Order: sequence, then C-alpha cells, then structure tokens
Amino acid sequence: MKFLDLAKVYIRSGAGGAGCISFRREKFIEYGGPDGGDGGHGGDVIVEAVEGLNTLIDFRYQQHFFAGNGQHGMGSQRTGKDGDDKVLRVPVGTEILDEDEETLIADLTEVGQTVVIAKGGNGGWGNLRFKTATNQAPRRANPGQESIERTIWLRLKLIADVGLLGMPNAGKSTFLAATSNARPKVADYPFTTLVPNLGVVGIDDVEFVVADIPGLIAGASEGRGLGDLFLGHVERCAVLLHLIDGTSGDPAGDYKTIIGELEAYGGALADKPRITVLNKIDALDDEEREFLRDEIASVCDGPIMLMSGVSREGIPEVLRALRSEIDDDRLRHRKEAEADEEDAPWQP
Repeated sequence: MKFLDLAKVYIRSGAGGAGCISFRREKFIEYGGPDGGDGGHGGDVIVEAVEGLNTLIDFRYQQHFFAGNGQHGMGSQRTGKDGDDKVLRVPVGTEILDEDEETLIADLTEVGQTVVIAKGGNGGWGNLRFKTATNQAPRRANPGQESIERTIWLRLKLIADVGLLGMPNAGKSTFLAATSNARPKVADYPFTTLVPNLGVVGIDDVEFVVADIPGLIAGASEGRGLGDLFLGHVERCAVLLHLIDGTSGDPAGDYKTIIGELEAYGGALADKPRITVLNKIDALDDEEREFLRDEIASVCDGPIMLMSGVSREGIPEVLRALRSEIDDDRLRHRKEAEADEEDAPWQP
C-alpha cells in the first residue's frame, strides 16, 4: 500500500427537497383542504476517524464526494425521504483544513471521532404548513435549502509516542528494525527511507509506538532533499529521539544542522523533550567514543547516550529513557486535563 499524507477532496452536501402544493380530492369529503407534505432533508458530509488505516491513499483515486438530495414532498401529507449521508473514513490523526490549507476545521485524534463538514439543506414546507383560519387554501410552498459545496484538504499526522530524527544514514531505520517487528528498508546510501514508518517497541513489558521519518539535510526547510514535508508526523510525539552518526566525521555539525531545521520549521517541535544518542558506536573504540561524546556535549545542552543499532549495545538504556519521557508526558497531560475540569463551570 502506498503512503499518502495529503489529499484534496471536493464535497457537496445534499439539497433539501421542495415542499408540495396539493389539495385533498377524495370522494364523500366535502371540504378537502391542503395536504401538501414537506420536502426531505439533504444528506450531510461527515468525516470519521476509523481504525486500521494509516494512509490517505483512498483519496488518490476518488476526490469527489456528494451526499444525497432530499426527496420532494408529496400529497396526502407525505414527507419526502431524507437524503443519504456521505461518510469519509480517514485514519486517526487526520487534520481537516479549509481550502487555504491553513484554517483548521477539525483534528481527529481518537477512533470514532466524527465531524460534519457540510450540513445538508432543510426540506421546504408544503402548503399544509401555511394553512390558517383566514387562509384555508394556501397555494404556496417553500423550496428546499440549497446544498453546500466546498473544497477541503485532508492532512495525516501519524500518532506515535517517539519520533526519530537525524541525518540520512544516521541509523534510524536500523534502530526501528532492531527494536520492533517493522521492516523498513535499510541500505548503505542516503534517503533509503522515503515515507514514514511506524513500529511498536517494547521494554520492561511496556509498549510504545515509534515513528521513523526520512532524514533531514541542511536546507530541508527550503525544500532541499525531501524537505521537511514529513516533520508533521512527529509533531504529536511525546519525545524525539535524535540519532547522530558516529562515523560521519562531523557529528557536532550534524547535530546543529538538525536543530537548525527544527527551529526553521517552527511550532513547538524544537521545544519538545529530546534524547540525543550517538549511534554506530560498534565502529568506534573507547577513546573515539569519549572524544565524540565530549564534542557533541559542547553544542548540546542535555546528556549524550551511546548506542549501536547493529550490535544492540546501549539499546535497552535508550528505550528506558524514552519510556520515562513518555510517562512524564502522559502524567503532564493528565494533570492538565484535571485542571481544566476543575476550572470548568459547574453543571448539574
């Protein structure tokens, strides 16, 4: 299945059915009177977050979605049938944006969340609704409300606990393959990862989700390489794992490059909790490890951990550090939710 994280779709809700002008014409009924029914309601266009999807590829082959129109009203006080709703099923983590690609309409972060993005038109009233004591034979009915037509963008941001960052060939895919059942492409040339990958990682009987995105290079914020198109997939992560290639020749420069691209991307990504790891230490001796650790520490604020995705040296310690950050993030969100409940106005 191909990966697609941005799709443009065209939607239209259903128009309401027109009301009916009708009069009773039945044998043995002397005073018939109006009996025109109302028109049916038009269908809504609804977006629903469902389980089992991790791409928007379905919207590559179909971009137009129209809800059903309401049926016209009929005589004998019969109301027209309501139009069928149109439901767009999207992966969890999908943002719905307006046509300008900036205005956020909704953010679906939980399974089962729904949002109506185009309301169907109301059905028109039949002439029975206009009957009064002074107007007992009305000859008017309302037309149904028109449909709503709009263009929206669907943007998928994968929901993961940990996001992997680093230059191309920093060992991100190797780390994901060594710690999970995911099988990303691993090769000795840059940009082997072309689309984000997800893996479920476990340590001490606790599991969490790790997202691997294509590597960043200097100028990614300006479109170089694969650009920063996939950085949105680590925006929701609790912690970032920054892997630095210990065999690159300039690990401190690589660290500053990635941090510079995060700051250029904007938002809160550069301020997220981050664990910095010197990778590929299986190719370094003890003296080189200490030298490179000190060199990176001179430009990095936090501690530097050592790891090798090939020999698996240091991986358990890195996973436990990630788990600790994830637990802290969940505790922080729980406290914020409790504080919001306390500040909310009292309701019976």
